[in-house]
Amino acid sequence: MVLGARRGDRLDELADEIRDAGGTALTVATDITQRADVERLVSAAVDEYGRLDVFVGNAGIARIGPTADLDVDGWDAMIDVNLRGVLHGIAAALPVFRRQGHGDFVTVVSTAGLKIVPEMGVYAATKNAVRTLLEALRQESTDGIIRTTSISPGYVNTELDSSIKDPEARAQARAAMESFGLPPEAVARAIAFAIEQPRDVEIGDITIRPTVQG
Repeated sequence: MVLGARRGDRLDELADEIRDAGGTALTVATDITQRADVERLVSAAVDEYGRLDVFVGNAGIARIGPTADLDVDGWDAMIDVNLRGVLHGIAAALPVFRRQGHGDFVTVVSTAGLKIVPEMGVYAATKNAVRTLLEALRQESTDGIIRTTSISPGYVNTELDSSIKDPEARAQARAAMESFGLPPEAVARAIAFAIEQPRDVEIGDITIRPTVQG
């Protein structure tokens, strides 16, 4: 497994957990808004293991607020991370998948794109853009080489709330996450389910949410 993120300390902690459990892990400091970083991440996987089986795009930020607030910087940031980051992953991994004859793209989107709510319009738009992109790539890849999966989680107990600038909205999100948010492992299990299917089976979309989430 090759792990990429901006925070090297967290990468190292996770890599140690994987190794302690008997796995192998390589870390690469990666800012997905930078195409060269993502290319370096993919190259590291190929150099270390000789191939790339799965590319998981999991990075995301949420700048929640009324559209009329005109948080253009926040909009740009969400587009850069939530959408452009996925495009960078596709640009880096697709040639490798084509060359080796197989590969899976998995992206983590959001139920926010399925149930539109006020103050999350641009965030939901970036997630729906990714969902549309993956569906187009699926239809362009019916030769059995590329599989695509979009995972749409509801509330998950992560640090996504740290990217919310409005204190009240951030507090509400944190309270919901701590009260009934899924553990991140639930999303990991959904990803594993998708990629463990036989090569002639493609799980295009999975929605996963807490049973108490409306």
